Amino acid sequence: MRFPTLLAAAALCTAGLCAPLAHASAPALSPERRAEFVADAVERHGLAPATVELWLGRARYQQGIVDAMDRPAEARPWRDYRPIFMNEARIRDGRAFLREHWSLLQRIESDTGVPAEMIVAIMGVETSYGRITGSHRVLDALYTLGLFYPRRETFFRAELMSFLKLAEEESIDIDGARGSYAGAMGWGQFMPSSYRAYAVDGDGDGRRDLWGSLPDITASIANYFVVHGWRPGQPVAVPARFGGDEEFVAGNLEASHALTDLGERGYRPQYALGADLPATVLNLDGAQGREHWITFQNFYVISRYNRSPLYSLAVYQLSREIATARPQAGTVAAP
Repeated sequence: MRFPTLLAAAALCTAGLCAPLAHASAPALSPERRAEFVADAVERHGLAPATVELWLGRARYQQGIVDAMDRPAEARPWRDYRPIFMNEARIRDGRAFLREHWSLLQRIESDTGVPAEMIVAIMGVETSYGRITGSHRVLDALYTLGLFYPRRETFFRAELMSFLKLAEEESIDIDGARGSYAGAMGWGQFMPSSYRAYAVDGDGDGRRDLWGSLPDITASIANYFVVHGWRPGQPVAVPARFGGDEEFVAGNLEASHALTDLGERGYRPQYALGADLPATVLNLDGAQGREHWITFQNFYVISRYNRSPLYSLAVYQLSREIATARPQAGTVAAP
């Protein structure tokens, strides 16, 4: 997909066609805040002031986006979160996707060390393998959250600037670009800053298209994992038996504890790992009661995609189901 550039759009503003749209019930962006944003975007990304003014004028506040941000799925317990992604349809479709695109996925796995089933699982959890990439205008989502959502304002304000710069770099249609209520885009749901930093040109056409190019999409997901420290052949997570008096709450997902130390706290893997790898633990409320997991560096890498441990475990478990469809016997990555 090729779209008009930001520079072309800026010409409309110069011609006087960038007046703000009227929204009677929407909160107003003060002239001071507007001027501050424009100046910051110009300084950080070298955007033309007229370009930034144009798109601020065309952005629309969406109350539904704020409402969605206040009720994330990750707030649910594991027993309710898991069935959203671990269900028959998503597993079946993931296996079919792996088989259909095996040649491409196998090449990327060979180049990066990221298992093909892990790449597919990310797409499965994020967008149901590209079927649901989001219906919100990315511009509106980032405008709403960056300028009218104080709790996460700093993050989304920067993402709005990154989106304007990304659109200029990749010829993205700002008016037409659709994504999640948080402004994530494409089959892998990259935020603008991640798109700019980690997306790669997998098909060699000189662009990074995370909506329409499967080579770009799959290679970019793999690259995201590589940059964040994926360790080929090492485990992601293993179920654990807990025999201690009090559960250990690690505080974060960094694999910074020795297995021997976790053992002293009562956590032991349900099968031998063959190495004393750095790890941490996860305690969850599952459908059958309390669940305990020992997680490793690769689990932490998944969490760089989404900081929720529930997300990381859902991606991992879905990947294990998808891996059973690998065409070549004996190539399934270690658990």
